[in-house]
Amino acid sequence: MPVNLTPNAIATINDGDVNLKPLVQVLDIKQMGSAQERFRLLVSDSVLTQHAMLGTQLNDRVKTGLVKKGSIIQLIDYICSQVQKRKIIVVLNLETIIPDCEIIGNPKMVSDAPAQNALPNTNSMLLSTVGYNNLSSQSHGSNMHSIRPALSSQSHDGNMQSFRPTSSTQNQGGKMHTFQPALGAQNYGNDVQSFRPTVQPPYQPPPSYRNHGAVMKNEAPARIIPINALNPYQGRWAIKARITAKGDLRRYNNARGDGKVFSFDLLDSDGGEIRVTCFNAVVDRFYDAVEVGKVYLISKGSLKPAQKNFNHLKNDWEIFLEATSTVDLCPEEDGSIPQQQFSFKPISEIESAENNSIFDVIGIVISVNPSVPILRKNGMETQRRILNLKDGSGWTIELTLWGDFCNKEGQKLQEMVGSGFFPILAVKAGKVSDFNGKSLGTISSTQLFINPDIPEAHAVKDWFDRGGCDVASMSISRDIVQGGPKNEARKTVSQIKHEGLGRSDKPDWATVRASISFIKTDTFCYTACPLMIGDRQCNKKVTRSGNSRWQCDRCNQEFDECDYRYLLQIQIQDHTGLTWVTAFQESGEEILGYPAKELYLLKYESNDTRFADIIRSRLFYQYLFRLKIKEEMYGDEQRVKITIFKADKVSYSSESRYMLDLISKVRAH
Repeated sequence: MPVNLTPNAIATINDGDVNLKPLVQVLDIKQMGSAQERFRLLVSDSVLTQHAMLGTQLNDRVKTGLVKKGSIIQLIDYICSQVQKRKIIVVLNLETIIPDCEIIGNPKMVSDAPAQNALPNTNSMLLSTVGYNNLSSQSHGSNMHSIRPALSSQSHDGNMQSFRPTSSTQNQGGKMHTFQPALGAQNYGNDVQSFRPTVQPPYQPPPSYRNHGAVMKNEAPARIIPINALNPYQGRWAIKARITAKGDLRRYNNARGDGKVFSFDLLDSDGGEIRVTCFNAVVDRFYDAVEVGKVYLISKGSLKPAQKNFNHLKNDWEIFLEATSTVDLCPEEDGSIPQQQFSFKPISEIESAENNSIFDVIGIVISVNPSVPILRKNGMETQRRILNLKDGSGWTIELTLWGDFCNKEGQKLQEMVGSGFFPILAVKAGKVSDFNGKSLGTISSTQLFINPDIPEAHAVKDWFDRGGCDVASMSISRDIVQGGPKNEARKTVSQIKHEGLGRSDKPDWATVRASISFIKTDTFCYTACPLMIGDRQCNKKVTRSGNSRWQCDRCNQEFDECDYRYLLQIQIQDHTGLTWVTAFQESGEEILGYPAKELYLLKYESNDTRFADIIRSRLFYQYLFRLKIKEEMYGDEQRVKITIFKADKVSYSSESRYMLDLISKVRAH
């Protein structure tokens, strides 16, 4: 079938058109870049060719074969930008008209084509205004003929006349001959013939800019485009988006001096997300002006590659606002832009996640520990609070709250759990840690949502109310380490010894249901260093210095207050025997139910009777102990050391189901 590409499309786009929606042909496709996959096209209007860059959101069109060499496409959204003194068409949206077609015409690169004058106005321009060959034109009749420049014009009196526009117009026989541009014209007798131009008229600015004088470059307001269509090749752009998160104002010092910086995250109606960063003087303009939850129109920023070490959003670019940037509040609420966007993953998937990766999770808060002060290595004190999340995947995970999260959301969650209510918590951008198993922690861009009104929250609540609260779950925190099995088998106390567990190169893991028969209380805890090394607490044992302050040999610092951490020696027993195990800080708190410092003060400074009562109250309760078993050297002797990494009180309904399942398996055999 014959195909007509849009005439003069390349030249028109280069002149600034954005509304033509032309039909062009793809002559070549080339993949660009390694860090980010992009495709560059060579497009043609059958006369001229021009390079075009596809927006990354259109990459699938090339990969699936919808756009290939020879394809006829219609450019829907596009803009012509100048990059390194060369113009390039940035294609934001297109439609494939014909997937495969022969090459049309013999087009030349726009930079290689002869310079073309702007097309003249087709209303009534005299021939003298068009400079081609200086030839005269003659009329072969008694009436005026409207002749348009052509290769030839033929009269039916048998004579062939060649008409070319000249710098003068001749009036023969008192008649004026007017010439207008066209590809060709014929004179049939004395009749006046009108021929439609076959060349696309020159691009005219949109009506809103007419009759207002000359329009300077970049004077027109930028078009609003989706966040996912942003790229560095665009000259002017604007995005309309909601602020979903706003970071704290941070100060820094480097070789160039002191500075300040803050960032905020944007979400638009198409689900695109991007981070915006401001430095120094720009911080003063926008830090107090932007609010989380509001919708803004943002333009005149620069795009740079996102720093993935600090930016978890799924966007390869980051916006840096400058002195000329604009951030305008949209006075009317835009319901098409969601308040927040989540990408929830089951807790079970975090077990195989890489350290420092970012996850969104949602689950039921089943326990909340008290907030404790932590002294960072820089001498600043912060707060830490640990809670446990459970979801329908059958796993639980520890979530560590830092700083303000402890006293805001953390305190509210503790009060709710303390009153017997188990709230739903959605975590946006939690950071994975692999220290002693997998856990999540808050960072500056983390957001916590308590009982959010979203479908995922309703699904978790329904699962919990229908029996999920009684489902025995496994924790991926502090009990799964590299090399350890995902689901270690149940063992008895005697099996630990008889099967020689812990005597291989790697530690063995086992779950044992047993009771506590004895707890040593003479050295149940130790004084620990509270300083932070990176995102972890030092925890090394500290001693009193000469001035009554505490000193850490590892950190080589002194401080007024130290931390107290559990180091419990516990004897456990089941129906097959008994053994000694060690419980450190977290598992010690799970067993005794109090921070180590509080029991230390009871024992040595206030009420040792109360301390003894607490210890006795924990005896002969049954627990599900998650044990790490490893042979270690003590002097010249090899000993098997058993460490508690998790201690859960036995849920008798869950244990009954477990035993019934064992019985059914025995019967099956």
